[in-house]
Amino acid sequence: MKLSVEISNYPLNEAYIPPIKDFIERLQANELLRISCNTMSTQIFGEYDDVMNVLGAEMKSSFERFGKMIFVCKFINSDLDPALNPHND
Repeated sequence: MKLSVEISNYPLNEAYIPPIKDFIERLQANELLRISCNTMSTQIFGEYDDVMNVLGAEMKSSFERFGKMIFVCKFINSDLDPALNPHND
C-alpha cells in the first residue's frame, strides 16, 4: 500500500533549526522514501511499512538527541507525490 505523509517538526527549544534540519536530512538519506520539503512541512512518500518504520525510528532518534519536540502529521493511503502525479488523479 502506498502512503503519503505531511509532517511538521516543532522542537521546544530556542535552537530549533538544527533539530529540524537533522530530521529532514536523515529522512532524505533513506533510499526507500521520496521526500519533498517546503517552508511549512515535509512530505514523505513510499510504501506504507517503509514510511512508518523510518518515521518511527527517526522520530525516536530526534526525541533522544534533541529532547522535547512536537510532530504534527497527516497520513493518506495513496501516493500524492506531485513529482510523479502532478494532477493527483
